[in-house]
Amino acid sequence: MSMNTARQARDEVGASIKAPPDHNHFPPLRRRRRRWVLALCAALVAAGGLGTAFAFTAVNDTQEVLVVSNDIKRGETIEAGDLAVVRVSVDPALTPVPGSQKAELEGSRAAVDLWAGTLLTAQAVTDNLVPGEGESLVGISLNPAQMPSEPLYGGDVVRIVTTPGDQGEITDREPVTIEATVVGVNRVEETGETVVDVAVPEAEAAELAARAATGRVALVLDARER
Repeated sequence: MSMNTARQARDEVGASIKAPPDHNHFPPLRRRRRRWVLALCAALVAAGGLGTAFAFTAVNDTQEVLVVSNDIKRGETIEAGDLAVVRVSVDPALTPVPGSQKAELEGSRAAVDLWAGTLLTAQAVTDNLVPGEGESLVGISLNPAQMPSEPLYGGDVVRIVTTPGDQGEITDREPVTIEATVVGVNRVEETGETVVDVAVPEAEAAELAARAATGRVALVLDARER
């Protein structure tokens, strides 16, 4: 056998033997670009920027105003614990009282019924003293049978009417009636009676106080719409 023939034979034998697989070689991975992930990230970034801008604008649009902490009936005195200072965004159509005036309003009176949680407006407060000039304040203690079950509020116009005596005697004379304006109402839990403070003209205050002391009076609530 010639040298060339022997070399050719060795090459054929080597080609027939398969080389072991290379386990350290892997085909390259294909990167999939998930466009929806990129879009979501962009949307979140934009939303975060808008939220920050909105929060910044909202904080700058707020102001400190007074809010009612406790229910205050019309005509009652406003005390320190009845008001609180809060920071809110206020509609330009409203006229809330600035928080800086909290101390100034202590001792004022509610011009209307004020409910806890509502903003305090300038129209809801009055500086008029009670009783006013030419008036007197009289307190009348009444049991449930001497007054209507309808709740009374400051500013209600009422009539204090003299009732028959202990024996229930009825006379031909018209009962004595004194018109008054309710200033305050306080219920006495121990006795079940209600003390109604009313403002009357000075000239009628003594007579009303004397009649109220006998307990032979009744309170009549007149129409609230006038």
